[in-house]
Amino acid sequence: MGIPPGHPGGAALFADIVNAVIQSKIKIRTKYVPAGIKILYEDRDIIVIDKRSGLLSVRANYESEKTAHQLLINYVRKGNPKSKIHLFAVHRLDRDTSGVLIFAKNFAIREKLAQQWEHVEKKYMAVVHGHLADKSGIIESYLAEGSDYKMQSVENPKAGVFARTQYKVIQASRKYTLLEIQLLTGKKNQIRVHFSEKGHPVVGDRKYTKQAKGRLALHALSIRFKHPFNNQEMLFETQMPDYFLTFFNPSDN
Repeated sequence: MGIPPGHPGGAALFADIVNAVIQSKIKIRTKYVPAGIKILYEDRDIIVIDKRSGLLSVRANYESEKTAHQLLINYVRKGNPKSKIHLFAVHRLDRDTSGVLIFAKNFAIREKLAQQWEHVEKKYMAVVHGHLADKSGIIESYLAEGSDYKMQSVENPKAGVFARTQYKVIQASRKYTLLEIQLLTGKKNQIRVHFSEKGHPVVGDRKYTKQAKGRLALHALSIRFKHPFNNQEMLFETQMPDYFLTFFNPSDN
């Protein structure tokens, strides 16, 4: 199955329309933007970025400096290390997941974003192993974290948190399927767990499959929300990585 009519081919499968839709209110100082980050938008309240795969969103026990959070703090304080500007993570992406990520410039803005989070539209692209029986659908389960820090579906609702993942097939080759995914809830490792348990793990997922190589083929494609200060609708879309399309060469279809 090829790319559906109306979708441009190649890396432009989903165009980066950020600059065409919403202009940044603060001039992005390109020469100071750290490696691994593309700043999509900045104003006095929020910063929206496109994070590369392999970069932590926020600090962990084993890493505190090379994170999207710390790199952005360094960026906004450029030229004034004593600045009192702080950044607050609104949400997180797994280390090996790339894509759109939002940070708030003060705690009150973060809290306003958190209050609307259930209604924020979050779309992802993923390459999974095999072919799904249904070309679209919703996966539901209760997720709980085990002693090995892995999430898994459990039968007892009281033992887990409810998670819903909506998907549709965009393209397929003999061994792989490209999916557009909408998170109807946002739980830890939700996409990776749901598709692994269906027998279609995300390509490159070393946590939920034993046979994995290459980068994790999971990308936070877009996010739609209302600006916490003026209630303006904000939509940010990023380009799907070229790497994802290497699994769909014409000779493989």
